[in-house]
Amino acid sequence: MKLSEYTSCDAVGIAELIRQGEITPEEVTGAAVKAIETVNGEVSAVIEVWENEESSGLGRLYGVPMLIKDLGITVKNRPNELGSRMAHRNVATQDSNLTQKMRQAGLVLLGRTTTPEFAASTTTEPRFNGGTRNPWNLTYSAGGSSGGSAAAVASGMVPAAHATDGGGSIRVPASVNGLFGLKPSRGRISMGPDVDEVWSGLAVQGFVSRSVRDSAALLEAVQGNQPGDPFILAAAHPALLSSVSQDPGPLKIGVMTHPLNGTHSQPEVVSALEQTVSQLTALGHHVEEATPDTGSWDSFVELNARFWAANTAAWIDALAAATNNPVSLDTLEPASLALWQLGHTLTATDLVGAMHMRNAVTQKMGQFYQRYDILLTPTLPALPDALGIYNREQAQLDGRGWMHHVFNRSPFTALANVCGTPAMSMPLGFSLSEQLPIGMQFSAGFNQEGVLLKLAGQLERAFPWQGRKPAVWAGR
Repeated sequence: MKLSEYTSCDAVGIAELIRQGEITPEEVTGAAVKAIETVNGEVSAVIEVWENEESSGLGRLYGVPMLIKDLGITVKNRPNELGSRMAHRNVATQDSNLTQKMRQAGLVLLGRTTTPEFAASTTTEPRFNGGTRNPWNLTYSAGGSSGGSAAAVASGMVPAAHATDGGGSIRVPASVNGLFGLKPSRGRISMGPDVDEVWSGLAVQGFVSRSVRDSAALLEAVQGNQPGDPFILAAAHPALLSSVSQDPGPLKIGVMTHPLNGTHSQPEVVSALEQTVSQLTALGHHVEEATPDTGSWDSFVELNARFWAANTAAWIDALAAATNNPVSLDTLEPASLALWQLGHTLTATDLVGAMHMRNAVTQKMGQFYQRYDILLTPTLPALPDALGIYNREQAQLDGRGWMHHVFNRSPFTALANVCGTPAMSMPLGFSLSEQLPIGMQFSAGFNQEGVLLKLAGQLERAFPWQGRKPAVWAGR
């Protein structure tokens, strides 16, 4: 299978060719490995490639290669290093529930992708294994925390890849790499068995892809809960993949141009948003300005800081005990150490207070989604930083300072994590000055992935982006 043929297919298309007998899973795997060998040296997205990881099922996606983010999921007997020197050579002892679901769907697990240390950033530049570069413009960041997965998909290594999202980590890299990224509702995908919730429910599992139908098919294949999970969320109805081809009908869409932190989106981002509004209006949707009431920005960052820091501190303590490594700058980056220190100053009542603050935001957004079907914002208020810029000041910031730094870089995305609601980034804009994609974010109420996918399918058909390819592309 030629690389030009392999990279021209999405995951659903590859699976169809395998079912029809036109190609074999072995040919596809060979092409994926060759694609990684061809371009990974330029973008540094894949840490290692695995052999002998076979699927255990003949599901809809049988034979499709899948890369795994090196965090939030485990594959038995494979390294799980979390982007950290502290976890170097840490090996998983069992599969995650999601790993089992992916195998049953027929996916071939091909290797690990990069992540910032403990996913506590929206750029993927860990000291552990270096920075991941944006395939559209190699001087820029690939975003984070699922930056390795996004760069791998954008450059043609695989059609889709695993990702996680605790504050925007699916949508941010989807935006800057020109991909589709859907953060599901809390509980849509099992987080077990090692954990019930990650970051006290802020984080979810998901995927980044080059086509809407790939994300829908993947989510449909792996959704569902296991005994002992804290949430039981019924399978989406109608089926997620079929939703992509259905007309959403006229939707009422509220649009917010600038972040809630009082800053302004860059002119190129605003222009892309205005173009998206015009496209939505042309498709028959009603779009009007609407700013959700979520309380003060400082309170919003503080509630997230408490969840991030408390969970990160417990995570680091467990790793330190398991690896016999010290908690210090010899094993951790300054930002991680700062979050660990903050986590150890918090009390149980601080965490309960964060839960109360989260509930207040969630209740207000519940009312917002009674008035609007969708909230539209830019995914990010600005283009990504050049490599080396984002982390430049982390040694001077304490835990709360780091949280404000992260949230000010991605101020639109974390609202859906706090509320547990679905949100997606679509590559509907493009910066001609820097040759970088610009993503638009669409958010909806709890359990409304179907509405988002109907709208996404409609926009993808009306304004396709697949013909646009990055500077680094395995299919050339």
